Amino acid sequence: MKLSTVKELLNAKVISGKEHLGRDVFSACGSDMMSDVLAYVKDQAVLLTGLVNSQVIRTAEMMDMVCVVMVRSKWPTEEMIDIAERADIVLMTTEYRMYEACGQLYSGGLIGEAVRRE
Repeated sequence: MKLSTVKELLNAKVISGKEHLGRDVFSACGSDMMSDVLAYVKDQAVLLTGLVNSQVIRTAEMMDMVCVVMVRSKWPTEEMIDIAERADIVLMTTEYRMYEACGQLYSGGLIGEAVRRE
């Protein structure tokens, strides 16, 4: 799935990285606990979260994620935007809650890692 499709499915606003919307992604995860992302997430390209701090972008960068979507209309700090731009990470925001956003992406064909392996 292209990041442009993620944007459409979530009716999201792109905050930074618009030039990267042509990238393909194959999986996503949703979490507000960056320690869980670091411990359990593998090969996820899109992170959905409600957290608003620079650690979110740094975690995404460490895990080679290409997109962070902030749920519940959360807006990133300037520091987050700067880090995302330097790391070429697409940053979006959506009005959907986490559960709804994950459901929209799953229904649209973006699956999780466990499903992809089967």
